Amino acid sequence: MKILVATDAWHPQINGVVRTLESLAVAVRKHGAEIEFLTGDGFPSFPLPTYQSIRCALPNAREIARRIEQAAPDAVHIATEGPIGHAARRYCLKRRLPFTTAYMTRFPEYVSARLPMPASWIYAALRRFHRAASATMVSTNSLKEELRELGFSNLVIWTRGVDTELFRPDRATLLDLPRPIFLSVGRIALEKNLPAFLSLDLPGSKVVIGEGPQMAELRLRFPEAHFLGPMTGETLAAHIAAADVFVFPSRTDTFGIVQLEALASGVPVAAYPVAGPRDVIGDLHIGVLDENLGAACRRALTLSRDACRAFALTRSWDVSARQFLSHCQRWASTARMAPSPASQASCW
Repeated sequence: MKILVATDAWHPQINGVVRTLESLAVAVRKHGAEIEFLTGDGFPSFPLPTYQSIRCALPNAREIARRIEQAAPDAVHIATEGPIGHAARRYCLKRRLPFTTAYMTRFPEYVSARLPMPASWIYAALRRFHRAASATMVSTNSLKEELRELGFSNLVIWTRGVDTELFRPDRATLLDLPRPIFLSVGRIALEKNLPAFLSLDLPGSKVVIGEGPQMAELRLRFPEAHFLGPMTGETLAAHIAAADVFVFPSRTDTFGIVQLEALASGVPVAAYPVAGPRDVIGDLHIGVLDENLGAACRRALTLSRDACRAFALTRSWDVSARQFLSHCQRWASTARMAPSPASQASCW
C-alpha cells in the first residue's frame, strides 16, 4: 500500500509533527506499506511573523496535482491544515477521492494567544476543513472527546510511539551541572509555557533544549537557566537521558511526544494535569501531574527510572503504524488518480 502524506510541517523544522511523520514512515515499511510526502519543498515561501525559522509554502494547484498524480497513491492523508494541506484537500474534493486528516496542533489556542482573534473562529474553520475527511485521526481519547464536544465528527484514535533504541538510559552524556537536572525540550515559544518552569524555585539546574521566538527574551529573564539550543538524534537522546526530571509545562499540546522520549530514557515526567500528560502519564508511577508544577518536579525525583523505561517499551511505533494503516486502508481510494477533475467541489 502506498500512502501520500501532505504536510506543511517538514524539514528544517524540528517539532513533534515532523518527528512523528518520520518515525511513522519507517514503521509502516515493516507492514509492507510505503509513505511518500507532499511538502512545501520547491514552492515559493515566506517566514511566519512569529516563527522566522519556519517558512510557509505557497503551493501551485497545478504542481500539487502533478505531484499527487505522479505518486499515484492508494490513500491520501492530510497531516496539517496549512496551505499544503488545503491544496491536497482541494484536489481530493474536486476528484471525489476519499482522504483522512489528523488533528495534531492546537492552532486556535496558539493563534488567539498572539492575535486578537477568538479561538472559536479558528475552530469553526478547522471543523470545515476536517468535516470533508473520511476520518480525522487524534492522538488521545481525551482530545477525541474534547473535539467531539466542539462539533468535530468522524474522529478515530491514532496513538504515538517512541524509538526505544534511540532513546534509552545508557545513552546519557555527562553534563557538568549541579544536580538534580530538570530538563525541558521543545519549541521556545509562548504556547509552551516555559516561564512556568523557569520561574520555579528548584534545587540544581534548569536546562532547556530547543529554539524559537522566545529564546532571547527568556535568556534575559532567566539568566540562571541553561539554554543549549536545538538538538536531534543521538545528541538529543544523550542529553535527555542525562536529566533527573523531564519538565513538560505546556497546557496546550495535543500529546507531547517528548514525554515518551523522556520515559524511554528512564526520566520521570513532571507536568500539569491536562490533556496530553493525563493521557501519557495518567495515575502511573512514571511521572507526577500537579497544578503545583514545583511540587510535581520534586516528587518526580523519587520515582523509579526503571519503571519509566518499562512503560515506554510498551509504546512502540509499530502499534502506532498499525493503527494508522488500518485507518488508511479502510478509506483507501479505489479510483485511480486522474489528471482531469471529476467534479468542481468547493475547497470548503
